[in-house]
Amino acid sequence: MDRIKVKIINRSHHPLPQYGTFEAAGMDVRAYLPEGPVTLKAGDRALIPTGLYIQLPQGYECQIRPRSGLALNQGITIANSPGTVDADYRGEIGVILINLGKNDFTVNDGERICQMVIKQYSHVEWEETDRLDRTAREDGAFGHTGLS
Repeated sequence: MDRIKVKIINRSHHPLPQYGTFEAAGMDVRAYLPEGPVTLKAGDRALIPTGLYIQLPQGYECQIRPRSGLALNQGITIANSPGTVDADYRGEIGVILINLGKNDFTVNDGERICQMVIKQYSHVEWEETDRLDRTAREDGAFGHTGLS
């Protein structure tokens, strides 16, 4: 497991994102709602502020992912999942929550709304060709391997 240093500004009054367990990949991030709760009706989406600003090292991104409990139990997920925060972005991290459930859901200040995963990435250098290497799968796509 690699460890990197990431600069962070926390303008909220909540703890910094933190891992729930030693081997967890994602850190819980909390809503920063000083003006009060936000209620999402079924089908609604909203940009939820976090009060967090980060400076990632070059070659890293921050992925914003749903919390499985909110998704399963309430139908709350992230509209652009996973959301990406690029290394050159310096604005506040906002989370686009969407309510895919049947009931209203209220997001309260300090509530854990998503997970943050920091990942290294590569830039692609395209190599144009008129032929790709053959594989056993070839062009088999959506559902080609069956249901079971």
